Amino acid sequence: MRPSLFVAAALVSAGTLGSFRPANAQSGPGGPVASATPYVQPYTPSLDIPSMDRSADPCGDFYQYVCGGWMKNNPIPSDQARWSVYGKLTDENYRFLRDLLETASRPSPTRTASEAKIGDYYGACMDTAAIERAGASPLKAELDEIAALRSTADLAGYLGRMHLATTGSGLVFGFGSGQDFADSTKVIAFANAGGLSLPDRDYYTKTDAKSVEIRAKYAAHVQKVLALIGEDEAAATKHAAGILDLETALAKVALTRVEKRDPYKLFHVMTRAEVQALTPGFDWNAYLGAQGVASVASINITEPAFFKELGRLLAATSLDTWKTYLRWHVAHARAPYLSQAFVDADFDFYRRTLRGVAQDQPRWKKCTALVDRDLGDALGQVFVAKTFSPATKAKTIEMTKYVEEAMADEIQGLDWMSDATKAKAMEKLHSIVNKVGYPDKWRDYAALDVRREDFAGNAKRATVFESKRQLAKIGKPVDRQEWGMTPPTVNAYYDPQMNDINFPAGVLQPPLYDAKMDDAPNYGNTASTIGHELTHGFDDEGRQFDAKGNLKDWWTKEDAARFEERLKCVQDQYAGYVVVDDIHIQSQLTSGEDVADLGGTLIAYLAWEKAVKASGQKLQPIDGFTPEQRFFIGFGQWACENNRPENQRVSAATDPHSPGKYRINGIVSNLPEFAKAFSCKAGQPMVREKVCRIW
Repeated sequence: MRPSLFVAAALVSAGTLGSFRPANAQSGPGGPVASATPYVQPYTPSLDIPSMDRSADPCGDFYQYVCGGWMKNNPIPSDQARWSVYGKLTDENYRFLRDLLETASRPSPTRTASEAKIGDYYGACMDTAAIERAGASPLKAELDEIAALRSTADLAGYLGRMHLATTGSGLVFGFGSGQDFADSTKVIAFANAGGLSLPDRDYYTKTDAKSVEIRAKYAAHVQKVLALIGEDEAAATKHAAGILDLETALAKVALTRVEKRDPYKLFHVMTRAEVQALTPGFDWNAYLGAQGVASVASINITEPAFFKELGRLLAATSLDTWKTYLRWHVAHARAPYLSQAFVDADFDFYRRTLRGVAQDQPRWKKCTALVDRDLGDALGQVFVAKTFSPATKAKTIEMTKYVEEAMADEIQGLDWMSDATKAKAMEKLHSIVNKVGYPDKWRDYAALDVRREDFAGNAKRATVFESKRQLAKIGKPVDRQEWGMTPPTVNAYYDPQMNDINFPAGVLQPPLYDAKMDDAPNYGNTASTIGHELTHGFDDEGRQFDAKGNLKDWWTKEDAARFEERLKCVQDQYAGYVVVDDIHIQSQLTSGEDVADLGGTLIAYLAWEKAVKASGQKLQPIDGFTPEQRFFIGFGQWACENNRPENQRVSAATDPHSPGKYRINGIVSNLPEFAKAFSCKAGQPMVREKVCRIW
């Protein structure tokens, strides 16, 4: 089963792998050279006084107060679009994993089968000499198959084969498995809109000068890649324009990111006959047969208007244009695994132009990320064994218990919700499954063929391996033990269809969770994360799924209206914040995360009070801060970040999270508990006149 369309993944946005460039890489025919000394992760406490700017007024700009020192002392590295506490910890986890992978990459009779698998994958990725010798040859078989297409009728079978070997939904559309919205115990087939190479459909439709400029640079990039696979300049220029036109046609009928937040807009289960009638000219029998799921009887077509337009485009667009489009998308999908010319071209547009990054990431870092992506459980076992203690797991479970108790108290005390809806909310709350650290059952990669001399082939085979694993789930019961993140991941998520919250071991490390520190900053940070994910079960998306994870309205009409009224307060608040230049937060896109931030922080504070009372401790100031102040400082410091303007533009269009500054200031300005802790007065910036509160 692929991750749910509505997974609130996350406390933070995911970083991008970027393109492959062997900056500072040490490699050759024998693969990577091991570090002289093992990497030891630096220790940063969960309340870090040097990261503060104590000259700032906490009641004027709390974010500057808690993060001013961090922003000054942590400039954005040249290979990053954004640098944050989460990103820095991810980097440190990868440096730790690098040592493990470099050791595993050296052939040895003592290597376990799992170590050999991750080591050979990493070693092949680091072997730049072999990759350069291969050049563009890994593309040849796929390009030859495109050249052999004789009519648009052949596209279905080709796409079926290629979708097994490419990730995401870049190649015309996406296909996979997922939980049935109406019956969360079942896995069904999904077909999703796709076919685009720019970050969002709005990049194709907006007419402002910046958008026009980006499209022109995109066309130039496509031209460059087409030239790399053998087209002359004139043909490449012509074909790039045709690709942009075709993608624009697909973009115009795709739903916006805000529209996709409504699950009802994405639930349209159709029979095979209905799907075929929607897209005449596309042979679904051939497509599903090539996917290895010929027996599928129905498909959830998430965006019928998109697939209807696809059917029209199949008839209206020449085969030559489709072939050019496919050549570009295959080259684009494979670029990170090819020779340096492809890597550089990919980096130049997708990282330098779109996100303002000056230098590509070191190769070891991207190779580590790929092993985590494709062999995450094998790598995760080693990570967990060396970094994640039973005490940390036990403490996280204890925090979760207090957070859930605080949430229950809040639900029962709501003056705007009826008893009938409260009963359903309590049922859902008590049904949430908490997963901490790592899965109970590790994934088996024995059938995945990893070859030391074939980096591009390894990446392709890993994709096919995962695609087939996901497709094999169609028609079978949901595996509720499965995780959607690997153990080293520095993030957390809530899945409304599984009704579970997940905290990988990677996010339960200092400074996010600090066993050496007192409870106040740990509750401010980690318990706020727990509360954040828990609140996702009751945000504008999550509230539409019941305790079993089914899309079902369990609210009274009156309670739903009261919720929407309170949601609008949050949306109006965040719509007033500026991301960069004249671009404001798209608050209808970020509202789920904003609500989770607000509810999660308050619930964490109440949970901390419960924990303090249960312990019987009489708390005292530490380092000149009261316990209450330490809670809020711990809360604020998780969000410290620096961000490039170019990346901020992309995030404003695509990221459901608000910028870090507003995820802190926007929250505390709504909390009387914060105002009391820092003696803030009415009229100060961190004390809103109109307080927003839902949970």
